[in-house]
Amino acid sequence: MAEVRHKSGKPLQVNPHKLSQPMGATLAFLGVDRCMPLMHGGQGCASFTKVMFTRHFCEPIALQTTAVNDVIAVLDGGDYSILESVKNIHDKVAPELIGVHTTGLTETKGDDLRGIASKIDVPLVYVNTPDYQGGLESGWALTTQALIDQLTEPCDRIDAQKIVLVPHVSLQPIEVEKLRDFIESFGFKVVAVPDLSSSLDNHLGEKQASLSSGGVTVAEVKQLADAAFVVTLGASVKPVGTTLQKKNPAIQHRHFDHVNGLQGTDALVAWLLETSGRGDRLPPVVERWRKRLQDAMLDSHFSIGQTRFLLVAEPDHLASMAASLREVGGKIALAISTVDSPILGDIEADQVIVGDLEDAEKMHDAYDLIIGNFHTEALAHRVAKKAVMRGFPNYEEVGIALKNDLLYEGGAYFLFEIANAAERMREEQVHHEREQIKLQRIA
Repeated sequence: MAEVRHKSGKPLQVNPHKLSQPMGATLAFLGVDRCMPLMHGGQGCASFTKVMFTRHFCEPIALQTTAVNDVIAVLDGGDYSILESVKNIHDKVAPELIGVHTTGLTETKGDDLRGIASKIDVPLVYVNTPDYQGGLESGWALTTQALIDQLTEPCDRIDAQKIVLVPHVSLQPIEVEKLRDFIESFGFKVVAVPDLSSSLDNHLGEKQASLSSGGVTVAEVKQLADAAFVVTLGASVKPVGTTLQKKNPAIQHRHFDHVNGLQGTDALVAWLLETSGRGDRLPPVVERWRKRLQDAMLDSHFSIGQTRFLLVAEPDHLASMAASLREVGGKIALAISTVDSPILGDIEADQVIVGDLEDAEKMHDAYDLIIGNFHTEALAHRVAKKAVMRGFPNYEEVGIALKNDLLYEGGAYFLFEIANAAERMREEQVHHEREQIKLQRIA
């Protein structure tokens, strides 16, 4: 087990890689078809979020703001700003749902979202997401709970073939799609909540829309309570299963911390075989990809096994990547999380901390290869390491929405990418050493 230090010991973050709760809430609302996220706070908060997701997904992002400043927050109390914003949004774009979520400014003021929502007669879901608490994961999870709590209708029926899938925030759109298709190959019907797989998956639509296009529909969210099972993926969204069970106690909850790598995917497959009644009969495509992953593990373990890794990500993402690398002998020298989480204690690493990239820079002698978001690229240049991009945001590469790391198929691709990066890193080190020797001889 890792030596877990829950904080880096500093009173502030100097070079942060953490993202805020309101950003997680925005992303969750974008997974609902024809939804307009409405950030209740300063204009800069919404602008930053919109720019970050636009650059990451290379897609237009639907997001509005109440544009509150410190004076308005004190004098207005929040009611007027939200009411006027909702009215303008409803009149101009007629969304199926408006998702109101707060920021640090309005939470500090203490605006009563529930009271304000009771005065509004258009479809609306509200959620408290102060950016001085939690992070991207918790903002996504709280919003998912709010969607179910406020929209899903209680039910006493069960559809034996229906599964509600709740993914954690770090899954890219294609990963949600692959996971849904994987489960459906065992004979189930799957509804993902939220569902970015058809809203931010880099598809070319007929025109640029002013609302989120694709994702789970409001009607589907209302009818979730007739599912036989709710499957939560990631420790951050585990409470969502309990929220849905309150709508129908007959729903069975199955939780997985991750479905990355061989063991993680095997656990999901074992449950699907048992639940579907297929015995030990795997769908042919699933069986084939399992064999490919096994071969990928053999092919990549030499390169990965000699590499020390720095992982920088959200807690659930850290746990999934660490599990895949550890299966083939990779050494996790340091894992740096954005926020604290119980899942950090399960990560097999030399050290796990809740910190920032300054901590990573101070410990640069401990690792060889960095896996993290775009902000780790500058760190890699400063400490002369190689970096592989994962997580939010990633401004360095295109096609991020279609990058798959989970299940047997994605697990094989992930290992190949990391092994190739490790080999290129070693080749560059050898080349650098040879150049140094040449220079010394010339001198």
